[in-house]
Amino acid sequence: MDTNKNGVDSVSPENPLGKRKENGAGNPAGDSAGNAAENPAGDSVGNAADNSAGNSAGNAADNSAGDSAGNAADNSAGNSAGNLTGDLQQDTASMNRTLDLEHNFDLISREIHFAGKSACMYLIDGFCKDELLQKLLQYFMDMTPDQLPGDMQGLSSRFTPYVEVDTTKALEKVIHSLLSGMFVLLVDGFDSALLIDSRTYPARNVEEPEKDKVLRGSKDGFVETVVSNTALIRRRIRSTDLCMEMMNAGNSSRTDIVLCYMKGRVDEAFLEDVRRKIRSIQVDALTMNQESLAECLYQRRWYNPFPKFKYTERPDTAAAQALEGNLVILVDNSPSAMILPTTIFDVVEEADDYYFPPLTGTYLRLTRFVISLLTYLITPTFLLLMNHPQWVPESFSFILLKEEPNLPLIWQFLLLELAIDGLKLAAVNTPNMLSTPLSVLAALVLGEFSVNSGWFSAEVMLYMAFVAIANYTQSNYELGYALKFLRILNLILTQLFGLAGYLAAILIAILGICCNRTVSGNSYLYPLIPFHWKKLKNRLIRRRLPGARQK
Repeated sequence: MDTNKNGVDSVSPENPLGKRKENGAGNPAGDSAGNAAENPAGDSVGNAADNSAGNSAGNAADNSAGDSAGNAADNSAGNSAGNLTGDLQQDTASMNRTLDLEHNFDLISREIHFAGKSACMYLIDGFCKDELLQKLLQYFMDMTPDQLPGDMQGLSSRFTPYVEVDTTKALEKVIHSLLSGMFVLLVDGFDSALLIDSRTYPARNVEEPEKDKVLRGSKDGFVETVVSNTALIRRRIRSTDLCMEMMNAGNSSRTDIVLCYMKGRVDEAFLEDVRRKIRSIQVDALTMNQESLAECLYQRRWYNPFPKFKYTERPDTAAAQALEGNLVILVDNSPSAMILPTTIFDVVEEADDYYFPPLTGTYLRLTRFVISLLTYLITPTFLLLMNHPQWVPESFSFILLKEEPNLPLIWQFLLLELAIDGLKLAAVNTPNMLSTPLSVLAALVLGEFSVNSGWFSAEVMLYMAFVAIANYTQSNYELGYALKFLRILNLILTQLFGLAGYLAAILIAILGICCNRTVSGNSYLYPLIPFHWKKLKNRLIRRRLPGARQK
């Protein structure tokens, strides 16, 4: 079990959710002496007007108390730059006023006495381990006055039998640590607070994700707790080059963000650019987790639907991407990892490609490429041929419509495109006990009855059924909807302009991919554009591991 001394995350059986204590950019407290706007004490070094003592660093000569901004203990305002004073009554009054304990039932405050000193503890109900805190309080209360050290640092280092312990004088850090789930102890006469990381968040067990299932391979998946997710990656990469850098964003939420990368493999310029963008995020909260972060990191063109990020709930996939030099971003409260930069080849790849032998993996990968292409082309091509039946060869005359449609084909395709999305939404919100009977009902209504009623042709139903099912051959939702939007555009242009519209829609799709760039500014089609044969061959063909070759 590792101690938390230099900002290193510590995960232990006693503290499954331990986090680093002092890390400038990634400090969970996120505090600084110069952030007066967020200082719960309401004062700062540079704001002498609000300081009831009238003192500041720049006006020490006129201060009747004779103290400066660096001497908070003697300041009649109680604190300077948001620091604790050592006066328990004054510090608890500041804490209670900021936390508004009267209207927050889950914020618990209790005054205690030990070793001849008055003290006050703060915690959030549901975040702390009751058994652990009971033992710690019993240990403190058994202390005698002659055993009590003279400062909080001595109490922390010599008389606190726990691993995840820290001290701080900054009131803002104390409050943020408390709101993050830590146990806070204030002692009269001590100008620092004792922070004990005894957090335990409500979380589900590690299990195989519903979205990223594989036929062969590991069955574990990410959960909503960021430290559990970093541990799953650490378990797979036991290297000192693996870095887990903690940051946070959101003025109210202070959401934890972890940058996972391999030193020496990641693009350092790109990594620094991501750090800069995260630090400059000015939002109240990352309410949608990774989607909110993605929108803050990259302002995409709304008319280009192709995905800029790859999401995965599989630790093995995230670890593999980190080993390849990509940046993996984990956001607290989200069970998926965001991988960037991402090309079209990264989006289409899946774990099954590597869990099977090279021949099978290559077949699965190429099949996925071909089927994704067919889902885009099959319905516009059928519409074009039905509008020009003379172009159909005699050997393929069986694809022609057997009956004259009551509704134009273009309207049949567009209605079914909307109906398929409606069924997807209904399936998400359908209770499990009703899923089977409603599925049978939907199959009958949209299948046999819809054809017999004359609304849809049997051929149209066949091709749209293929599109709806084949769309799930690749797991990326964004890519599936990108192909859907381009397919609808192709259907409309083909109906309006015939062959010219069909070719123009294909050209628009090609330009949409070719003109797209990754988040790092590189080509979206690399290694196809710019062409790099060796890397392209590795993208298309599942090759054996280099170390497995016989010499």
